[in-house]
Amino acid sequence: MTPPGALNDLIEALRILPGVGPKSAQRMAYQLLQHERGGAVRLARSLERALQAVVRCQRCNGFSETPICSLCSSPQRNPAQLCIVETPADQVMIEQSLAYRGLYFVLLGRLSPLDGIGPSEIGLEALLKRVSDGVVSEVVLANNFTHEGEATAHFLSETLGARGLRITRLARGVPVGGELEFVDPGTIAQAFYDRRDLPPA
Repeated sequence: MTPPGALNDLIEALRILPGVGPKSAQRMAYQLLQHERGGAVRLARSLERALQAVVRCQRCNGFSETPICSLCSSPQRNPAQLCIVETPADQVMIEQSLAYRGLYFVLLGRLSPLDGIGPSEIGLEALLKRVSDGVVSEVVLANNFTHEGEATAHFLSETLGARGLRITRLARGVPVGGELEFVDPGTIAQAFYDRRDLPPA
């Protein structure tokens, strides 16, 4: 039995979310309509408001409700450091670490030639303009450690390094609190490659 038109449209709309298949979308739709009608109204209003209010920052490409986001306009940030991430979600995670005090540039994804995503699709022209301001001296590549992320980081390293900038890359290794017997061999190998000297006692 096919659900009524409006219900079927809701199910199909929910399927655009990552990791949500037909069954999950159907469960969500029935949950919203059967038990969470008030929550569904709040969700719809919040989504509509976000679509109207949230834009891309003109300097970093992150999400903002103003033309220049609060991070880019903050005098507390180090303008000489520019951290490149793939998505606004990656930017939020780095901010939550409290380990970085520079500025950001959010790519519009990552290089994936098989999907037709090249340098122009990830905002390379805007990035080159951003790093040519005479202030940025170090670029921190914080791309994800996927095949596409690694290829993107390599491309950016060569492209930006040719401009005389210091290029650094986030280290990889054993996670904090991790036990070696549960860590995959590739991560352990990378931890050896990225090992560092300890200061003398």
